[in-house]
Amino acid sequence: MWGIIPIKSLNQAKHRLKHVLYPEERQEFFKAMFEDVLSTMMSVPDFEQVAVATVCPVAIIIAKKYGAIVLSTSQDEGQTAAVERSVEILDARGITRMLVIPGDVPLVTVEEIQIVLELHEKAPSMTIVPARDELGSNCIALSPPTAAPLRFGPNSYFPHLETARKLGLALQTPKLPGLGLDIDTPEDLLELSRQTVRTRAQEYLLKRNIVERLNNK
Repeated sequence: MWGIIPIKSLNQAKHRLKHVLYPEERQEFFKAMFEDVLSTMMSVPDFEQVAVATVCPVAIIIAKKYGAIVLSTSQDEGQTAAVERSVEILDARGITRMLVIPGDVPLVTVEEIQIVLELHEKAPSMTIVPARDELGSNCIALSPPTAAPLRFGPNSYFPHLETARKLGLALQTPKLPGLGLDIDTPEDLLELSRQTVRTRAQEYLLKRNIVERLNNK
């Protein structure tokens, strides 16, 4: 099993937070989340490799710092295109299983990823963890990586379910709290700040007094 993290350019990160975070804050906050996700994935013993799919120079530096492989996506076209390019590379290398997690779920744990891997069935199969609102897709395991087309972003969860069923894939849909919280809105920032576990992303919010700023709005 390969773990894949698709990362678009940091200067495009988290535009939905532009009304509450300054551009530099959005970039630094996303870097913190990405490091939370990457460090967790690098600690999962069942991954043969962890790869970051990106052309972002900053993300490449971070990936190499943690010992992850970099899959060049040729150009910055967003998460879905990065995953499509990753699938092509993995298929060419004969990799038969992959798990994709975006870089904005800082509360993900090794234990949650292990749950996904344990539930994931023999190919052809898909295991998908929804966002807490059951609109987005926050983690997808797919065997083989070419078994189904993937898309990321809002309103992707139910289309993925429909695709899996049409293709006859063995399907699992666990709901996991850490993976379920992707950070897209001011409400998500506040929810992240309330969690007792401490991540790089939470520390950044505290350091910049961002939660206090949100509460005063």
